[in-house]
Amino acid sequence: MVVVGDFGEQTEVDRVGECRYRAALSADWEIWGPMGGYVAAVAARAAGAEAVHPRPVSFFCHFVGVARFAPVDLAVDVVRRGRSAETLRVSITQEGRQIMDATVAVAADNDGLEHGFATPPDVPAPQDLPTREELAATLDEDRPSFPFWDNFDVRPIDWRRDWPPPGPEDPVVQQWLRFVPRSTFDDPWVDVGRYLLLCDLPSWPAAMRHHAWRWEDGQPDWVAPSIDLYVALHQLVPDEPWLLMDGVAPIAGDGLLAGRSAVWTPDGRLVATGAGQCLFRRLPTS
Repeated sequence: MVVVGDFGEQTEVDRVGECRYRAALSADWEIWGPMGGYVAAVAARAAGAEAVHPRPVSFFCHFVGVARFAPVDLAVDVVRRGRSAETLRVSITQEGRQIMDATVAVAADNDGLEHGFATPPDVPAPQDLPTREELAATLDEDRPSFPFWDNFDVRPIDWRRDWPPPGPEDPVVQQWLRFVPRSTFDDPWVDVGRYLLLCDLPSWPAAMRHHAWRWEDGQPDWVAPSIDLYVALHQLVPDEPWLLMDGVAPIAGDGLLAGRSAVWTPDGRLVATGAGQCLFRRLPTS
């Protein structure tokens, strides 16, 4: 396994003024440029630096532009702040060009009714599955990959040795992932960044399972970057290194790809749910 950067260090923001921050986007998180969920995690760090209440509740953003692997500027505005909750807006720019517009809800400590009826997927535990590297060693040739994947210990639930598949498969992807070299984080805003990233991740891999059979080498004529992302943060699990990314791409059409996602713990707790849309872009022909 190639071990790259530390997620906590590579989402860090530095205060440069009142409600103003600066961060450097690392190329370790490359998928068609800086991965959207990684940029969302950086935005969450800036929101957390200004929040007065302790509990991150939800995150919504528009990906306005594609960033480069270079410094970005973050501005945090308080939309509303009350005794029980607050709403913060985070704007990310790079050399004056808008990259992201995000809204973050934060709550005070609170009591209320409790129940849990979410049913976790029936999948093997991460320790019972081979690593991505062990599975890849069984292949005759290397499959293309992005530096992004070197940030994780990945345990796929359903690994296909023959790629592309012979026909369309269900647009579903499930993987256990553990961040490396550091897997857990005491700072709740770094911890929440894990959930944002994993909720943004599965839409394209899920869609590829349905469409890859169309291309002889399994490599598409399209990409589909995220244009928005919403994540509901149900419970925080800062001591849990393994998280299940459970994603589906239920529909694609009119140049758009929809994705839904959930993040689970090995003991069946639902951590976060997400949804968003992606915009298809045709790859240039050589």
